[in-house]
Amino acid sequence: MLILISDAFDSSLPEKLKRFGDVTDDKDRLAEASVVLVRSKTKCTREYIDAATNLKLIIRGGVGLDNVDLAYAKQKGVKVYNTASASAIAVAELTLALMLAVPNHVVQGHVSMSEGRWEKKQFKRTELWHKTLGLIGVGNIGTEVARRARAFDMDVIAFDPVLDSHEIATMVGSVDDIYAKADYISLHVPLVESTEGMINASSIDRMKDGVIIVNTARGRCVVEEDMARALTSGKVRGFATDVWYSDPPPPDSPILKAPNVVMTPHIGASSNENLLRIGDVILDIIEKESP
Repeated sequence: MLILISDAFDSSLPEKLKRFGDVTDDKDRLAEASVVLVRSKTKCTREYIDAATNLKLIIRGGVGLDNVDLAYAKQKGVKVYNTASASAIAVAELTLALMLAVPNHVVQGHVSMSEGRWEKKQFKRTELWHKTLGLIGVGNIGTEVARRARAFDMDVIAFDPVLDSHEIATMVGSVDDIYAKADYISLHVPLVESTEGMINASSIDRMKDGVIIVNTARGRCVVEEDMARALTSGKVRGFATDVWYSDPPPPDSPILKAPNVVMTPHIGASSNENLLRIGDVILDIIEKESP
């Protein structure tokens, strides 16, 4: 069989895959491929799947599957997997890095120093200690975030529609409980109809004044215009995001110019260690699915 590596993976993966068949990164050979490996760049649309006439298996190196037309893949008999467990540590560590960067003014302090300014009095820090972290979604990634937040002595509460209890976080009955109680809110949900635009003007109004929000889930879970307004007014004290409406975001994205924002270019799953873990999970999946 032919395995097409359509996006960037660890450089060691092609050699490891050779025991299953031929391996290529030539996208012009899509029609020959039995297995396609993608990350977030390749969009497995209906047209893409139709063009892959020999396709049996799509493996998404990462968590979200919103770049794959799951219903059409199922209709065409194409199996779809992700590597959700592999990415949990990498995304959780970035989440905590962003959560720390905002109240400690890490980015602003670095920029001011590099520009020759000494603004010690301007940067008043706040601590994570004894603050309440509200997790919206507490699966693999949310659990790792909760574990790390506990190390900072944060009070961790969570809402997840499919969980009644959790080993680390205290579960609450509704997302409104998160909005009412959390000093920090971190999103760990897939992009589906119920989560698209869930952070909007109405939900922000129900949050505590001065809340800090971190999004390492999906860009479209947040209405950018509403977030920019809340940052400008001070209702939201800080917003940190690794995810966007598109990669890269359009130059007119209001988040790019909003105050009190820390931004990264969708690097949550891009640690060296995670790319190796993703490769290991891919090998396991292909071995399980091979005839």
